[in-house]
Amino acid sequence: MVYTVKTYNNINKIGLRELGNGFQIDGDHKENPDAYIIRSENLHGATLPENLVAIARAGAGTNNIPIDVATDQGIVVFNTPGANANAVKEAVLASTLLSARDYIGATSWVNTLTGEDVPEQVEAGKKQFAGSEIAGKTLGVIGLGAIGARIANDAVRLGMNVIGYDPYVSVETAWGLNRAIIRATEIHDVFKNSDYITIHVPLTEETRNTFDREAFDLMGKDVTVINFARGELVDNTALFDAIETGVVKRYITDFGTEDLLNKEKITVLPHVGGSTEEAELNCAIMAGQTIRRFMETGEIINSVNFPNVKQTLTTPFRITLINNNVPNIVARISTRVSDAGINISNIINRSKNDHAYTLLDLDESDEQKVQALADEFNKSEHIVKVRIIKK
Repeated sequence: MVYTVKTYNNINKIGLRELGNGFQIDGDHKENPDAYIIRSENLHGATLPENLVAIARAGAGTNNIPIDVATDQGIVVFNTPGANANAVKEAVLASTLLSARDYIGATSWVNTLTGEDVPEQVEAGKKQFAGSEIAGKTLGVIGLGAIGARIANDAVRLGMNVIGYDPYVSVETAWGLNRAIIRATEIHDVFKNSDYITIHVPLTEETRNTFDREAFDLMGKDVTVINFARGELVDNTALFDAIETGVVKRYITDFGTEDLLNKEKITVLPHVGGSTEEAELNCAIMAGQTIRRFMETGEIINSVNFPNVKQTLTTPFRITLINNNVPNIVARISTRVSDAGINISNIINRSKNDHAYTLLDLDESDEQKVQALADEFNKSEHIVKVRIIKK
């Protein structure tokens, strides 16, 4: 079987090779494909094709995808966490150094000088850019996922004191954190005790405006805030007041909006934190591998709207079901298979919020019987999406 994939935003071609020969990329069926691989394409308000079963975002953030709509239509949405983590880490550390020494301002100033006495002018004016060192200063890291953990560990190696806050930190990440990192039990501890603060959390209703008036009121003077996660994590109106009162020394962000541009003490970058050749390749490779695994086996890894589900396929056919998470649904599924005269070799069902995902491995080699069973599932109440996978 050949699966069709539509790409957006110039996905790295080397990474797309991970899909293999069983995939047609941007071919004749690109208007009704089986899967999307995207980067920044905004899908909000777009009509998702009937055949679409998967969307892979070549990056970590998925705010450009209508997750609820996709879930209700039985479309699994994937991201590529960690694939661009090193690129963003380096961007944040560079921003920390830029803030400490104001290299950008210094370069702009020296390029205004003219005359044969430029060396003398440089010596006379350089004191305004003396800055400070980051060693011994305190960095607060909000969110200790793939990016935040790397930043925290490397900041320790650079001689900084580090406070980390993440109520959902994984056991695996916790094991990899430097012992010198202080764990904050409340986010307020980060605001109160940091010279530099960087945030690395997804944008949700809970995290929106994490940096609000209350947060800025808790800070001391001359704090640098670095935001390479999402622009909406910062209340800009409260930020402007914090800059005016001297609470915030500099704000560096990767998310430009008109109200942030051409303002003193604000540095806006054009969303380049994860934009390195290496990161784009890593994201494309990971997205390709994820889509191939899902299409060929039905297994789910790194989905933002469905649970991770892995089960080795050993039978001739597998049916995957996306269903509403209602009582007795697994029993109803099993009964339907039994009524079709087919034996279940393995079954796994995992739920997430209002939906669940089921893998049915069938001891049946008659493809017509399996297709008839899939047709019955398609007619069933609470079944959203049905796929047949042949070993």
